[in-house]
Amino acid sequence: MIYKDFKELKLSALGMGTMRLPTKESYNDIDEEETYRLVKYAIENGVNYFDTAWGYHGGNSEIVMGNVLSRFPRDSYYIATKFPGYDVSNMDKVEEIFEAQLKRLHTDYFDFYLFHNLCEKNVNQYLDPKFGIYEYLMEQKRRGRIRHLGFSTHGSFETMQRFLDAYGKDMEFCQLQINYLDYKFQCAKEKIEMVTKLGIPVFVMEPVRGGKLATLSPEYTDILKKANADYTAPEWAFRFIQSLPEVVVTLSGMSNFDQLSENIKTFKESKPLNEKEMTALMQVTDDMIKKTALPCTSCRYCTDHCPMELDIPKIIELYNEHTMSKGGFIAPMVIGTLPEDKRTSACIGCKSCEAVCPQQIKIADMMSDFSSKLR
Repeated sequence: MIYKDFKELKLSALGMGTMRLPTKESYNDIDEEETYRLVKYAIENGVNYFDTAWGYHGGNSEIVMGNVLSRFPRDSYYIATKFPGYDVSNMDKVEEIFEAQLKRLHTDYFDFYLFHNLCEKNVNQYLDPKFGIYEYLMEQKRRGRIRHLGFSTHGSFETMQRFLDAYGKDMEFCQLQINYLDYKFQCAKEKIEMVTKLGIPVFVMEPVRGGKLATLSPEYTDILKKANADYTAPEWAFRFIQSLPEVVVTLSGMSNFDQLSENIKTFKESKPLNEKEMTALMQVTDDMIKKTALPCTSCRYCTDHCPMELDIPKIIELYNEHTMSKGGFIAPMVIGTLPEDKRTSACIGCKSCEAVCPQQIKIADMMSDFSSKLR
């Protein structure tokens, strides 16, 4: 197992995410004994970082992971969990939730604790002193019940900047969605640069984009095989992450033994992509984006001609994300923060924007399609 330095710790470069544990009848019905088998194998093969959260598997991930990890010496693993600010109704319950998490995970302290899913929907609440979230978590850090405090985010640069302006000096790590597709598509490269300038180490989530990069079309497989015939599709994703020196831990939600054993094998040694391999992978990435995304360049000619004053480039960016992900929570979450008269449904279909669009994007059709997908 590759290990990375984090302050005084040696963290396994591969961390086990627990949002996709093995289940029985439903997503919330975790197979605890199979989970124990996976965790045991992971620990025996050098994995020492385990990431969970309040809401995973309907609240059962923390419970099961607490039961499973308590069967191992406490100094044989590091546990990370998060304050569930993705649901703003939790904002006034930080102490209640934190105490419950300690009980769920059978521990007196968390090695790593995060502000969960910083985004446009919750940044105001995270920053609002009336909820006292930051103050409470910093107090737990002073008491030793949080060893290292950080945050995870799918938010925009502006949202991240607001949060970092307020709390950046106390953030010890940042968890970002990084994979070879989102390195360009979600501007992960620029987000890495933002936090790295502040000296904040990067932890990775969604390295295979929720499994979407675990299998590739024959067209893309052929391109990559010409660069390296030995790598599987998941291995290409992980080798890309290994090519980013800023990354400390890469989380993978491994729900079966085959996924776990294959990923552990990949992380036995560090093999950053060489120039030929990186060129081939970027060729695949560019083609994926080209075939899925509307080619908006944010020239903003459209906004100057929109009678409803809609932020059309931002909406197209969210539409592209929603299309690429085949759904997901990011686009609906951000659209939901907009005033009613600035959402996709406010488009009157006048096509004034289309008349000035250099890329000839059918904006009115996009607005209509997006509205129907968000219903």
